[in-house]
Amino acid sequence: MSIIHPTAIVPSPENIGDDVQIGPYCTIGPNVTIENCVKLHSHVAIDGFTSIGEKTSIYPFASVGFPPQDLKYKGEKSKLIIGKRNEIREHVTINPGTEGGLMETRIGNDCLFMIGSHIAHDCIVGNHVILANNATLGGHVEVGDYAIIGGLSGVHQFVRIGAHAMVGGMSGVEQDLIPYGSAMGERARLRGLNLVGMQRRNFTRDEIHILRTAYRLMFAQEGTLSERIEDVIQLYGNSSEVMEIINFIRAENSRAVLQPKSLNGN
Repeated sequence: MSIIHPTAIVPSPENIGDDVQIGPYCTIGPNVTIENCVKLHSHVAIDGFTSIGEKTSIYPFASVGFPPQDLKYKGEKSKLIIGKRNEIREHVTINPGTEGGLMETRIGNDCLFMIGSHIAHDCIVGNHVILANNATLGGHVEVGDYAIIGGLSGVHQFVRIGAHAMVGGMSGVEQDLIPYGSAMGERARLRGLNLVGMQRRNFTRDEIHILRTAYRLMFAQEGTLSERIEDVIQLYGNSSEVMEIINFIRAENSRAVLQPKSLNGN
C-alpha cells in the first residue's frame, strides 16, 4: 500500500504503483507514472510525460521532467524515462527530450546523481553512472555504463562519454571521451585509462594489460589515427574491450575524440 502525505499534490493516483512513498509537499503532474517502491522524500517536483522506475529514490527540491532549457522547445509532448533503483539527490534537475532530438531523455538503472547535478534534454545515460555534485550534461549527451563525471564538471552538448570512463572534477569536456578513458582539465584532455575503475570492477590483469598496450599504440605520435587504429585491430582485434573503443571512435555520430597531450605540450 502506498503512502502519500496529505500535503502532497497527486492528481492521478492511478498512475502510482504499489509501496510508493510520497513525502510532504511533493507535486506530481497528471501524466507522471511512478512504479513500485519509489520513494519521494519531500518537496520533490515531477512533471511532464515522465516515468520513474521502481525502487528509485528522489530527494528534496529535485526538479524532474519540467520543460527543457532550450529556446527551440515549443511544448511538444516529449518524454523522460528513468530506470530502476536510481538515487536522485537534492536539487538535481532532469529535462525531457525535444523535437530536435530523440523526443525523450532516457536514464538507465542503478545510477547516482549527486546534489545539484543536471541532465539536459535528449540525453541518454546508461546504467551505474555517477554524476558527482554539480556535474552537468548539455543537451544530446550520451554517457555509457559505469562512467563517472566528477564534481563541477560540464559536458558540452552532443558529446559522448564512453563506458567505464572517468571525468575528473572541474573539467570542461568538449569532445568525445573513449570508453575506459580518463580525462580532466579546464579544457579536458585525455590523461590515460581509468585503471582504478577497471580494477574496482574486477577486470583481469590480462584485460587491463591489453587495453594499456592498445591505448599506447592508438595514441602514439607516429602516423594518423586511422592508420594506428588499423594496426590496433590487427594486433588486438580479439579483445572485446579494445574493439569497444574502436567502434566508439568509428561510430557515425562520432565527434572528434579527446586526445592526450603530446610531448611538446600541444
